[in-house]
Amino acid sequence: MVLNTSTLEEFHHTIQIVMGWTNSHLHQFICGKSRYGIVDPEFGMDWDDDLQDELNYKVKDLLRNEGDSILYEYDFGDGWEHQIKLEKVLPFDKALFLPFCVKGKRGCPPEDVGGVWGYADFLEKWVDKSHPEHEELKEWAGEYFDPETFEQDEVNEILQEVFAGV
Repeated sequence: MVLNTSTLEEFHHTIQIVMGWTNSHLHQFICGKSRYGIVDPEFGMDWDDDLQDELNYKVKDLLRNEGDSILYEYDFGDGWEHQIKLEKVLPFDKALFLPFCVKGKRGCPPEDVGGVWGYADFLEKWVDKSHPEHEELKEWAGEYFDPETFEQDEVNEILQEVFAGV
């Protein structure tokens, strides 16, 4: 759950935390034919005249009605694409801290794993303890990585820590 008044930049950071990623790559939101992201020459996106500055838009500008959806693209090299669908609009509850992760399933893919196909290859080697790259991948992904476990409480703690001052 997120506030509909969150900027797209804040929404991006929320997604990064929920996914367990490190915000190490470019991203964009796509709604219809419009694209929103970081408009900053430092990030190499100044050449893109069609890209709208995500700081100037809020979640409610793109997702208004239940059933509306947008595409979130992250790490253009790996090509992660997430369809984000507005499932339900709830009345504001000032007692509830937002953003808040309601549910999650399975562990998130490690950063720079190579997109969907790279992650499938990674998981194949991860579960096969006899694979020559198994130990190297375990070291690379970290000893706490578990593709079957989603730590919802931990995600919500991080969300609260990051967004408490926003």
